[in-house]
Amino acid sequence: MESPYAPLSESAAKALGDKMYDKRKVASQEIEKMVTEFNLKNNSAQIRKLIEDSHKYVNELVTPILHCLNDQDMRVRYFACESLYNVVKVSRSAIIPFLPDLFSALSRLVADNDQTVRDGSELLDRLLKDIVTESSQSFKMEAFIPLLKERIYVKNSFVRQYVISWISILNAVPEINMVLYLTDIIDGLFTMLEDNTQEIQRMCETTLTQFLKSIRNDSSSVCMEDTINTLITHAQSPHEQIKSIALTWIREFVLIFGSNVLPYASGIFTAILPCLEYNEDSMKNIKECAVSVNKSMMKLVSSKEHKTQNIEQIDLKSIMTVLSRYLSHNSAQTKIAVLEWIYHLLINFPNEMSTHLNELGNNLLGILSDNSDDVVLKCISVLAEIVNSQHSKETTDFNKANYRKFLLSLIKLFSEDKSFLDNRASLIIRQLCVLLNAEYIYLTFSEIIAEEVTNLKFASLIVRLLNSILLTSSELFELRSVLRDIPNEKSAKLFSKLYLSWCHCPVSTLSLCLLAQSYQHVSELVVLFADVEITLELLSEIDKLVQLIETPIFASLRLTLVSKANNCADAQYLAHALFGILMLLPQTDAFRMLKNRLQCVPNYWGQQPVNEKQSLQYKSNIDFIELTLHFKKIQKAHRDQRVQQRKRSFLVNEH
Repeated sequence: MESPYAPLSESAAKALGDKMYDKRKVASQEIEKMVTEFNLKNNSAQIRKLIEDSHKYVNELVTPILHCLNDQDMRVRYFACESLYNVVKVSRSAIIPFLPDLFSALSRLVADNDQTVRDGSELLDRLLKDIVTESSQSFKMEAFIPLLKERIYVKNSFVRQYVISWISILNAVPEINMVLYLTDIIDGLFTMLEDNTQEIQRMCETTLTQFLKSIRNDSSSVCMEDTINTLITHAQSPHEQIKSIALTWIREFVLIFGSNVLPYASGIFTAILPCLEYNEDSMKNIKECAVSVNKSMMKLVSSKEHKTQNIEQIDLKSIMTVLSRYLSHNSAQTKIAVLEWIYHLLINFPNEMSTHLNELGNNLLGILSDNSDDVVLKCISVLAEIVNSQHSKETTDFNKANYRKFLLSLIKLFSEDKSFLDNRASLIIRQLCVLLNAEYIYLTFSEIIAEEVTNLKFASLIVRLLNSILLTSSELFELRSVLRDIPNEKSAKLFSKLYLSWCHCPVSTLSLCLLAQSYQHVSELVVLFADVEITLELLSEIDKLVQLIETPIFASLRLTLVSKANNCADAQYLAHALFGILMLLPQTDAFRMLKNRLQCVPNYWGQQPVNEKQSLQYKSNIDFIELTLHFKKIQKAHRDQRVQQRKRSFLVNEH
């Protein structure tokens, strides 16, 4: 009966596994001699049988050698590598079950202190990779991945290079779908990008690029949910390369997975919003990628096709938490992007955003004092949309409560910060008049000033500002047109309400009446200026009014001076009013300007009785007697307050 070890003798087979080196050496020499003889005789069948027999003893061959790989003696470790190489070379696919142990051992040897050991381990490693590539069908990835995952966080550069090389090799094998295991290793790959060795950085980047290419071709294997969370984390890294690659992946995921990324919107915003401030050339790619992600997310959110699905997927609470945090960011670009997102959400999800409006409105008011005009303008747009979104959909009337609440907060800000009032108030009010209803804005401001502002000096300042905007701003053209049509009931009502607060500033009151063509009342008010304290400030205001009369805005006023309409009543009242204003002025350039204008008025005005019933003012049915009394009352209050302030100031100086 033929020996089960044939053509190997039974004694040689047993000697191969003996503890004594000399016996193993004799057995190996016998095998070497047999192979040589078989080769000379061209007996390949016997050689193949010898190789097949070796598979039965892989365990006995490999196990003792593996122990030697941990030996303290460098020579033992080297010879163990050499021996393993020979065993693996012969065993080929039979070595696959031992791959986890071999991988673990080699992960230590690649970082060995001795160069010869490292060289030996490198040769063995190459052979193992070749075998895995050709025997991928029998390779168990489930058992191998934990080993990769464990060693991927080792900081030693040799080990890192070793791990990356294995990941790259496995990813290149067509039969192995490494994307299935991406979530186990992607965090480690990004972590290794911070290695100081350029070669490791290059290998990592190449491997990540290969993975992303695979995902583009077939995204069904990747676990998007876990992967995108990892990407969001690394996109916030201070390391430029890590940040750049992570953002590139996020951009691709948004394009590939579409609305499925919306549940992770808050994390994506956390990653991209700070990147919008980058202006350095080295960070240009990062900024461009962040901008691209931002635009893609905007398109996803505004998709009408998947609107219901989007509402269900978006976590508005977490999104608003992130956006609110970045409202105080140093970068104007970041703040603008945040404001655009808030506006976008208000437009697309008005009902869902309603619970966030109160807190949001308070946060936005603080942004109005920002140094950037672009930020302020964008903020006003959002605030205007909030006010608009609170309107009742069942009525065309504006929601007075919402306007009042918002503008009351605005006036409070103006009163608390003089520089804010001087530098930002005009811009804010003009823009609000464009975005909201200018008439409602002015009516509400007037009501607040008349009813709630107790600081009369501040009331005068804010009226002066509102009046200046009214008379000079192109945004208020329509409102000026309404006020000029004073016989109209709506216009008369608007004029009367504005008048109640405009009385805090005498010259503004004159301006309003001139604009509304209430010329008879202007001529009567000018006389009352005798009781108003004539200060340099007041004279300066009158000076500005005279200059305004010369502008295109008051072209119709100047033409009234030569008009025969209404039996010349308006022309004569206006001439009387302007002569009264002229008398208030010292002989300055403004005096001479108005004097020259009045010299162009036909001298026959005043030579015939004026019929007040013919004037536009009379046709308005406004009770100007009551308005005059109100004017006197308000001016008396101002006068009394100034007296009290002077007394207090005197007493303070006395002490």
